[in-house]
Amino acid sequence: MQCYFFGSKLYVIFALVTLLSACANSTRPGAVGINRSQFMMASSSEVDRLSAISYNEQNQKAKEKNLLVTSGPIYDRLKRIANRLIPQTGEFRDDTRQWNWQLTLINTPTLNASCAPGGKITFYTGIIEQLNLSDDEIAAIMGHEIAHALREHGRERVSQAMAQGAVVNIAMAAAGGYGSAISAANQVAQYVLVLPNSRQNESEADAIGLELAARAGYDPEAAISVWQKMIKATDGKNPPEFLSTHPSGETRIAQLTSLIPVVEPLYKASNKAPVKQ
Repeated sequence: MQCYFFGSKLYVIFALVTLLSACANSTRPGAVGINRSQFMMASSSEVDRLSAISYNEQNQKAKEKNLLVTSGPIYDRLKRIANRLIPQTGEFRDDTRQWNWQLTLINTPTLNASCAPGGKITFYTGIIEQLNLSDDEIAAIMGHEIAHALREHGRERVSQAMAQGAVVNIAMAAAGGYGSAISAANQVAQYVLVLPNSRQNESEADAIGLELAARAGYDPEAAISVWQKMIKATDGKNPPEFLSTHPSGETRIAQLTSLIPVVEPLYKASNKAPVKQ
């Protein structure tokens, strides 16, 4: 009985040590002050590797269907905006300089965009064309998606699923050859890109994305107009994919509005901001 109790105590201590060692903050607070400790049980390198496999599969399928856009006016716009946003990520973490940043544009009417772990950005022509997005508005969306990657929200969600037994050890799953790696990558992608983020994660991405865009010289007010367009686009029914995976547009507009005075000085200080007459 005593041995069982002693063993139980050791197990509890081990579990607590494991839990504490898995807690981390993936980014610096920035001007917007995001400073939440996160549960990070999953390996960052494995999540990044499997996300890259899923990203490459996505691109290959789009290429086979002649939907992959690698040049032209829309692609060039996205590339210019990404090239201004990416250097700003160093305000939140140092390792982004070593990320293999990539940009994909897929020609479908899908109203969506994403950024997979490690800096794998995907946009669909539908969200740009149907919402008639300005460069500032594209920057607001792209900044938001990059913020998810900076905060490693995907890795955090995979970690939570692993702790609950919903996801197997991804390193072991990926070690069984190409087929196993694809299966593990698809499983990870469900948590990283497909399933809706929590309200907390979305609020963090909104705040950090707003700061990234402002530092890059994009008008922070565009984050408000994007959501106004999103709400209008739903027309009370059949919400677009991008909006349906993100909660409470009106609430988020209010939160973003409250943060604009915080990032406005950064926008004005950037050498890209227009001088108002």
